[in-house]
Amino acid sequence: MQRQTAGGRGLARGRAAGGSSKYPEKSLTIMAPSGAGGGLDLTSRALTKALAAAKLVMQPISVENKPGGGQAVGLAEFVTQDKKNSYKLFLPSSPLIINHLKKEGNSPYSFRDLTPLAQLTTDYGAIVVKADSKYNDLKSLMADLKANPKSLTLAGGSAPGSQDHLIAMLPAVKSGVDAKAVKFVSFDGGGEAMTSPLGGNADVLSTDISGVTEYLKAGKVKVLGISAPGRLAGPFKDLPTYKEQGIDAEFTIWRGLFGSKEMSPDAVKFWDEKLKALSGSPEWKKELESNGWENGYKNAEDFRKFLEEQEKLIKEVLNALGMAK
Repeated sequence: MQRQTAGGRGLARGRAAGGSSKYPEKSLTIMAPSGAGGGLDLTSRALTKALAAAKLVMQPISVENKPGGGQAVGLAEFVTQDKKNSYKLFLPSSPLIINHLKKEGNSPYSFRDLTPLAQLTTDYGAIVVKADSKYNDLKSLMADLKANPKSLTLAGGSAPGSQDHLIAMLPAVKSGVDAKAVKFVSFDGGGEAMTSPLGGNADVLSTDISGVTEYLKAGKVKVLGISAPGRLAGPFKDLPTYKEQGIDAEFTIWRGLFGSKEMSPDAVKFWDEKLKALSGSPEWKKELESNGWENGYKNAEDFRKFLEEQEKLIKEVLNALGMAK
């Protein structure tokens, strides 16, 4: 084995500290574990566009789509084939955690098999009913579910135990509802699910707030509660949170950027600096506004802590549903 001299070690430390790092020296790729046109694909492309427009990354960045398994297919490929690749990044969302914890989930991998770089955007869950529903607040809905969990049908745009289901079951569990007994009907996507209460095929819809906007403006639905930590702005400013109604629960739907498990220290430092700069740039603000996204920026350390907290929360709800591993 070749021994490194003291001078060599000092030079290596200097490079690791970023003093003489030339990363990135070639083109980069962001893997979006969804099909073209999906939310993760759109976020990945908006990110590459803003980074270039703000002149924060001078090397070209391409987007690679890898759909399947609710993000699990892309994750498996990234973890197993790109463990030491600092030039390939991964942009998933909340199912990264859910699929790893769910009994019938299809992912043996978690965020611990990646290097968190930054949380980029946030969205929140919404519990929705038809405009002429008898329910006007979340507490009365939860009271009826607690008295008779099978009395109402809940709809969502994803499978049982996944994001839409958890958005509603979190306040239900906190309200003492027997979550296992609640009837949940899953539809293929939020758009199809949205029509279910309007057509009388479900009593309650659980979805993300960004998908409700046009129906709310048209007066077709009422939003009984949102999973945000506080009131939102714009068209959602009058919507009460779970917490406002005495239910101690919140749930963030995030999208974030990750590196490989063994990403180089130079690369981690580079992205930490560039993504922080991007978060306050007019170029990124323009992308957020045009897509209706909230700026949910968290640096690498804060993002990691958040992921650990959300993992505990999701595990609690999945346990209550009898769906945890």
